[in-house]
Amino acid sequence: MEITIIVEGKNDRSRLRRLLNDEVCILCTYGTLNTERTEALHKEAGDKPVYLFMDNDASGKRIRGVLRDTFPDAEHIYTRRGYAGVEGTPDDYLIQQLEKAGLDEYIMYPDPPPLA
Repeated sequence: MEITIIVEGKNDRSRLRRLLNDEVCILCTYGTLNTERTEALHKEAGDKPVYLFMDNDASGKRIRGVLRDTFPDAEHIYTRRGYAGVEGTPDDYLIQQLEKAGLDEYIMYPDPPPLA
């Protein structure tokens, strides 16, 4: 099963791409949403399950609100307040949030550090 995660920017997408396999389509809002962009995201997501992973700031909350209307069945993934958005969230916390959303099968877990 393929899924779609929608994030704000390409740095967020790059950050998640390192942790998720190729079955996950990661789309960007590029920080702005208008009717044309929202319709394009809806078309690109198609019938796949959608997850919204926005920054925990005013802009992210506004974008999440607009996308909530476009994707009423979407699952919501949150980063912790205080992190510099999705791109500034530590990998272990991102993985924890992805697991919490039930996306374990898509996660590419980093190799553990070698024992000293």
